[in-house]
Order: sequence, then C-alpha cells, then structure tokens
Amino acid sequence: MSEQGSVVVTGARGYIGRHVVSALLDAGRDVVAVVRPGRAEGVDARARVVEADILSPGFDVAAIVDTRTAAFIHLAWEDGFSHNAPSHMRHLSAHFNLVSAVAEAGVPRVAVLGTMHEIGYYEGGITAETPTNPRSLYGVAKDALRRSLLLHVAPKVEFTWLRCYYIYGDDRSNNSIFTRLLEAVEAGKPSMPFTTGKNEYDFIHVEDLAAQIATVALAEGVVGVINCSSGVPVSLASRVEGFIAENELPITLEYGAFPDRPYDSPSVWGVADEIADLMASRPL
Repeated sequence: MSEQGSVVVTGARGYIGRHVVSALLDAGRDVVAVVRPGRAEGVDARARVVEADILSPGFDVAAIVDTRTAAFIHLAWEDGFSHNAPSHMRHLSAHFNLVSAVAEAGVPRVAVLGTMHEIGYYEGGITAETPTNPRSLYGVAKDALRRSLLLHVAPKVEFTWLRCYYIYGDDRSNNSIFTRLLEAVEAGKPSMPFTTGKNEYDFIHVEDLAAQIATVALAEGVVGVINCSSGVPVSLASRVEGFIAENELPITLEYGAFPDRPYDSPSVWGVADEIADLMASRPL
C-alpha cells in the first residue's frame, strides 16, 4: 500500500472511469476500482477491483473505503447518454447517501463528476459562478446532487465538483455521435442524418479529461466547482468532420435532418483558467 494512501474510483468500468483509473495508476497511486457486479473485465489489471452495488439500500461504504483512503472519486452514473431517462431522478438520493457516507467515514478528499448540462441553455463561457437552469432530467439530477453535496458534504471534507463538457476518444466505448458514425460505416451506410452542426461546444479527449480529473481529485486544498474542459469552443460540424477525416470514414453528413435540441446552446464552453493552472503546477 502506498504511503500516499489509496484512491477509490466508482464507475471504474465506465467510459471515463477506465481512463481515470489508468491515469492514477500511471502516477504511482494505489487504486481501488469499484464496478458493478460482473463488470470487472476491462479495468486496468494494476488496480484492486471491488464489485459492489454501491447504490443499493443499506450499502456499507466500509466495503470500499477505510482509514487508508486518501481520496474518493465518484464517477458512477446510469444512463448518462440518455438525458431524460427517469433513472436520473430515481437514483438521486442513493448518490447523495453514498457520498455523504464516504465523507462521514473520514475520507479527506471527495470529488464527484458533474456536467455542463446542469447549466441549461446558456451562451458563452461557463464559470463556477454561472447560474444553473437545467433543461433535462440528467441536468436536473446532477444539479440537485451538486447543490446538496455543497451544503452537506463540503463543510466536512475537501470537496470538488468536476464539471465536464463534451468528450471524445475511445469512441467504441461510449454512445456519442462519434460512436454512431462508426456504427453507420460498419453497417454500410453512405451518409448519416445530422443536425445543423452549427452549435459550438467544448470538446476534450477522454484521456486529457482523465488526467484533469485525477489531478483535481488529488490536489489538496483545491475545492469547489472545477471546469474539466479545454476552454475552447468548436463547432459540432467541425469536430465531426474532423473525426471523419482523421479516421478516413467513407460517410457524409445529412445536415439539418435532425433539429438541434432545444436545451443545447449556440456556443458554450468551460472557462479553463483554473484547470490549466492546476495541470501546470500540480502534474501527476
């Protein structure tokens, strides 16, 4: 066991979680990777894997944290790519109970994954102080969790809320537009229905995001809402066309076939000054 203490990561088998686990291990940290029962395959073999239903009533956090735990990173979430799934609201209290129990167990640093969908419709750069007005059940649930943990957990531990934006990379493992492009090509489709593509988003590669999450989670003294982002708005069309070119995909986009979602902003990004400073001053 490292003298630095172990780092517990929930959702360790997930799209983001697998990369966070590896980033921490590469930095020489001991990692406890928490996954759902039967979901251990694919987790970095250097981690200690614990299979548990962490959101079940009566779950005992002693199964995943102890006095040697230096940090707890809560990434687990169901239906993250289905923004209006009822499960977001059904599981909200379970997430609150879990993180609260971890704080009460004496873990000194707690980091929880958030989303820019907490903000709702907004134009411009998002900061920690930007008001939230979510327009999807996913955003509503995440925003409620953030508010409740800032009130209940933040006074007890060093608490960070990791606000993420639009993620790409490792595209066989998610359910994004990039995944759907690959699937369309495999199905032999020459084109794919698309929105106007004009909206500008803050895109970040999943490995860069994992490095940011690991850095923030281990940065003693850093608390509050932290944008895990590139800080650069790029049009959806540019990023997707770039993906098609980079991977030499024989497919075109049918622009305007789908309407833009009413809760997506014309141009939005995370102001990344704080994360850039952290990455420069506290490398893993």
